[in-house]
Amino acid sequence: MASIKRLKKIRERREKRVRSKICGTEARPRLSVFRSSRYIYVQAIADDVGKTLAQASTLNEEIKENLTGLKKVEAAREVGKLMAKNLLSKGIKEAVFDRGRFLYHGRVKSLAEGVRETGVKL
Repeated sequence: MASIKRLKKIRERREKRVRSKICGTEARPRLSVFRSSRYIYVQAIADDVGKTLAQASTLNEEIKENLTGLKKVEAAREVGKLMAKNLLSKGIKEAVFDRGRFLYHGRVKSLAEGVRETGVKL
């Protein structure tokens, strides 16, 4: 039990360290990523107002049927493209990327590249 508690503290510390350096506004929101073993989620957060401006995940009905047969990294890129499309429809062209406690490689990196490909500056 002690090792699980210790790992949880380490994860929380890493997340706080990453988030202490970035802050989102309505003009330039923070793109917060959460990656589970099966799905990936991203949301645009305006920290100064305290509200979520947009969200996307592999569970969205818009892209869910397009993701069948894709690998997780490719699905994450599609989620990034959907997120960028949501942001551009709200007039947001810049964002701050928040990887949270996850390393910037694999699915997290692919999601960020998908957002950049569609025209949002990170």
